[in-house]
Amino acid sequence: MNITVIGAGSWGTAISGVAARRADKVTLWSHDIESRDGINERHVNPLYLSDYTLPENVVASCDYAEALDGADGIIVVVPSPFLRSTIHEAAAYIAPATPVLCLTKGIEAGTGKLMSEVVAEEIGHPERVAALSGPNHAEEICKGSLSAAVIASEQTEIAEFFKTLLISPEFRIYTTNDMVGIETCAAVKNVIAIVCGIAAGMGYGDNTLALIMTRGLAEISRVVSARGGDPMTCMGLAGMGDLVATCTSPHSRNRSFGVAFAGGESLDAYQQRTHMVVEGAAAALSCAQLARTLGVDVPITFALESALYKGVDKMQAMKVLLERIPTEEFYGINR
Repeated sequence: MNITVIGAGSWGTAISGVAARRADKVTLWSHDIESRDGINERHVNPLYLSDYTLPENVVASCDYAEALDGADGIIVVVPSPFLRSTIHEAAAYIAPATPVLCLTKGIEAGTGKLMSEVVAEEIGHPERVAALSGPNHAEEICKGSLSAAVIASEQTEIAEFFKTLLISPEFRIYTTNDMVGIETCAAVKNVIAIVCGIAAGMGYGDNTLALIMTRGLAEISRVVSARGGDPMTCMGLAGMGDLVATCTSPHSRNRSFGVAFAGGESLDAYQQRTHMVVEGAAAALSCAQLARTLGVDVPITFALESALYKGVDKMQAMKVLLERIPTEEFYGINR
């Protein structure tokens, strides 16, 4: 079995190693020549997870035709701002029946589309597209640390194909058909994680972080409900599980950016310094746009949007949140 992974960042590198346990060959597509050469010559991605040695059956390519030739399954792990353009270029080399698993987390700005919907629009045959989410830091996955994820697909056989490929005693895989639920959770939790990082950087304690996380979970649930997903999904791995990991872990680039932002570092400076895309920053804009379209109240998201894109001081943005009068705890959720 030949598997192609599109995207050679941290998560793409880690999932390639996971897939290599069952696949005969994994081809990792990278836009960066340095990553390609490091993987092919030394089995190491010099730009991401550089202390992780990839299995020998993982190779890399910067050419779509070469990377996708003979692929029996495709895993997409491209940062959300570049997903559509990347898949648009790759689409000509993707066979109509090849199953595709999307690991990218986000909501597309302007359209409000989930990442699997973007992929399906570009390659066609949406029934063969699945999505994976969960509390999975690449730094721990590549070391074989016990982790779990959930795969969602409209077609059970597509979810089972990727479950069989990726499951192991160290990487537990569950399945669901609620693609809207798991992908919405995946996008909005990154926003909440940045705000947790800002709060931590400003000196707020554990009580405050717990408040932001739980009210953030309610906020995620309102968006999921409005989009037609199942609010119960928010209680699972893609919701509460990923929210806890992303809001509390030092591996989380979203939380880490929030801490840096509280200390005065800009988004551009942080991304240039770390060579990583802060998914929650893009999601703050697209999630806010989607919430307004749906008529959903997302005060934490609106506060981050105002601080990142509207020139509102972060102290003022926090003050707006604190001055809100508490109401019913679970308002706006279809139960």
